[in-house]
Amino acid sequence: MSKGSPGPTPGFLVWRLANKWRVAVDRAVAPLGLTHAQYSLVSSLYGMQGADERPSQRQLADHTGLEALYVSKLARALESAGLVDRTRDPRDPRAVRLALTEQGEAVTRQAVEVVQQLVRQLLEPLGGPDAPRAHAFTGELTTLLDAPLAPPPPYDESNRRTTP
Repeated sequence: MSKGSPGPTPGFLVWRLANKWRVAVDRAVAPLGLTHAQYSLVSSLYGMQGADERPSQRQLADHTGLEALYVSKLARALESAGLVDRTRDPRDPRAVRLALTEQGEAVTRQAVEVVQQLVRQLLEPLGGPDAPRAHAFTGELTTLLDAPLAPPPPYDESNRRTTP
């Protein structure tokens, strides 16, 4: 928070909320042997596979908003756990295609159920996931996520501030 603002900034609140939700999901999916990041990967893969897709790691990175290198690391760990199958794309040897294994699908179905229950609990202060306030909240978050980021301004030593 900055000294000049009367309360927490929107960025600070989004950061706090994101951390709160990440920790809650981590705790909820831990008994299934997953982390929040792994859950994001397998649940996204589960949804994409349902649409008869076998996405590349790059496509999954774009879908989840995670860095491609991190998706690769997560996919290797999930493959070691027997949850994900990684295969080279015959049309592009640089690309790796991902699919859930049978065990991965079973674990993901359980995890999705657990997280859906958690989301209902987390959205209860807004009236639950189907409430108008929750829909409006989701809409506002989507608007912010869809807005392109402008490139950062060039570094200027004269504008540099020191923090106490």
